[in-house]
Amino acid sequence: MLNLKKETFVEDRLSDGKYIEDLSMMSPKYLDGIKKILTVSADTELMSAPAYYLAAKDAPTTNAFISAMGIIQDELGHAHIAYRLMEDLGVDKEEFIYDRDPKSFRYPYAFDVPLLTWTELAVANAFYDRAGFVLLDDVFDNTTFGPWKRALVKVGKEEGFHLRHGETWMKKLSKDVDGRKSLQKALDWMFPLTVEWFGLPDSLKTQNIQLEYGFKGQSNDQLRQTWMSTAVPLAESLGLKVPAHYCENEKKYVLEFPFPSKFDASEKKWLFEEGEIPWIEPNADGYSVMKRWRNRGEMNDEFVTILQKGHKQVCQMLERE
Repeated sequence: MLNLKKETFVEDRLSDGKYIEDLSMMSPKYLDGIKKILTVSADTELMSAPAYYLAAKDAPTTNAFISAMGIIQDELGHAHIAYRLMEDLGVDKEEFIYDRDPKSFRYPYAFDVPLLTWTELAVANAFYDRAGFVLLDDVFDNTTFGPWKRALVKVGKEEGFHLRHGETWMKKLSKDVDGRKSLQKALDWMFPLTVEWFGLPDSLKTQNIQLEYGFKGQSNDQLRQTWMSTAVPLAESLGLKVPAHYCENEKKYVLEFPFPSKFDASEKKWLFEEGEIPWIEPNADGYSVMKRWRNRGEMNDEFVTILQKGHKQVCQMLERE
């Protein structure tokens, strides 16, 4: 009965255009939903730090390296904001970050594939961070959780800097033949991975709680379209090719490859020639996108270990004292 009253309270407050401000205002269903979307946001920001650092070591100049470190610092700050909000919702922040199994972290599979060069970092900033910007901009415009909306004012500005940093470096690198070749090589595997970033297609979504409660305003496929509306023109403006184009008849961007497809992470290569694979249930060969996501990728264990190692060492030191 109490839960029903809370649910009615939430629905009435949202219908009046008012924000949910704290735990006391939330129904169990609202609380579960907001924690899930905050987890994905926090984990994504956190895991971008070691992913970007790996590539930042290939920076062409000291100034470039410092800029990359600034972006990494921002990403850690964004993760802290989301984890701190979760702490206010009853989550043990330290246990959640430092004691979880690596495979339980919820972030885009793209960060499980190592970024090894400065070119790949530039593309990641221009395309991955653009995806993050699209997602968080949508949250900012539509979220019904007041504390997160206010926190995203700072986050949005910094994410905008990150994608502009990537655009600037892509423009610099595209000015010569070798630079364009390296950019094209990176885009060939990174563009489709970012298309995947937004999750299952709308036709396969079984729950719409994020839209119902106003955690976000656009569906997965709509967010994909929003991202492509600036990502594809950017690539084209630099003389680079991506497997997508705007279709006037359909009034939307369409993909020029089987979606989804099998990905060979060890070779950073898409096996488009094998055709479309299932999203959820594995095909006869045992492949599905969801299976790949759940199994995580090459860098998952290594990156989580890096992030958890220092905390464990400090705890061991304190125990000895």
